Amino acid sequence: MAEAVFRFERRDIDLGNWRTAPYSAWSFQNVSEMVPSAIIKGTGKAESPPNHLGDLAALVWKDAEGALVSVPDVLESTYTDAFVVMHKGRIVGEWYGPTCDPQKPHLIFSVSKSVTGLMAGILEARGAVSMDDPIIRYVPEIAGSAYADASVRNLFDMQISMDFSEDYLDKTGGYDRYRRATAWNPEKSGEGPSDLLTFLATIGKGPAEHGTLHAYRSPNTDLAGFVLERAAGQRFHEMVETLLWQPMGTHGDAAITVDRLGVGRAAGGMSVTARDLARLGDLVRVGGRGIVPKSWIDDIRTAGDKAIWAAGDQAKLFAGGAYRSYWYCPSEHELAAIGIHGQWIWIDFSRDVVIAKQSCQPLPEDAETDDLLIATFRAVAQAF
Repeated sequence: MAEAVFRFERRDIDLGNWRTAPYSAWSFQNVSEMVPSAIIKGTGKAESPPNHLGDLAALVWKDAEGALVSVPDVLESTYTDAFVVMHKGRIVGEWYGPTCDPQKPHLIFSVSKSVTGLMAGILEARGAVSMDDPIIRYVPEIAGSAYADASVRNLFDMQISMDFSEDYLDKTGGYDRYRRATAWNPEKSGEGPSDLLTFLATIGKGPAEHGTLHAYRSPNTDLAGFVLERAAGQRFHEMVETLLWQPMGTHGDAAITVDRLGVGRAAGGMSVTARDLARLGDLVRVGGRGIVPKSWIDDIRTAGDKAIWAAGDQAKLFAGGAYRSYWYCPSEHELAAIGIHGQWIWIDFSRDVVIAKQSCQPLPEDAETDDLLIATFRAVAQAF
């Protein structure tokens, strides 16, 4: 692939602006230059040359206003870096943006949470962790925090009551302190460097009881990473590599950002290639292939509490949906993994379709774009 041309220099990008446009078009594929990262080794199997959209390029449907749209229209208008469609385990369509290198791992933000959810299923089947246990059994350092009286299941279903706001654009409050603890934001003068666990132990409890509301908060998954590390006796990137990444047959290396003490950011730090992201979705589609227990995937698909979802802070995303083990359940035949700035896995079990999308959308969240993409994924799936 020809080297991409950017209208800026590498020296223009630093820890203060790497997640902002236009720099994110480069930095989302070069995260290890911005934040310390640990490698998750793939099998090293060679990839075939990039494919094309094929028949999907001619697919059109009507948007919410009745106008005809096509897959290329959507991909070009939503800052897409990579788009891969699989049907019955085979890649049937691909699209890459002009600044995307298909061989490079791309940051997937909170799709990392869904990987963490799969790792929990693997470890539970091995008897290493129980969803019914209190979190404090694995991480006693959180005594006195919001997490002190919560269960591991509360943690994995985003049902923790906590005094914390998921404000991605915050520059002075709790989310900025969180980002600094993950080494994603620059340190501030007069404030010493922190680490992830030290920060998590400072989060206070909210007014509700755990297990009564869906409240999407990223620190929950970072703490889940600590739970799994303690349960497995391995660093997060090591267990992902040995228990999931290599067994499932990924081709490329992945990576995960680490904090100042070398702890992997389970909530949003993973980078993977688009094809390997699609392969991960296909592993879920076929029931885990014995790598992730089928019973765990069935639980993800069926055991999410719809009433708690409907009363939560993401209910508008999927009417009648649910959330389980860091996966979204839009309907009985669909699952989704979602990350800010436009990262997706979309699985349609009824049509054996998996879609992976990586992007550099300027805004972390964009409800209008989300609606457009969901309609697009469904239109693509219905073509099979």
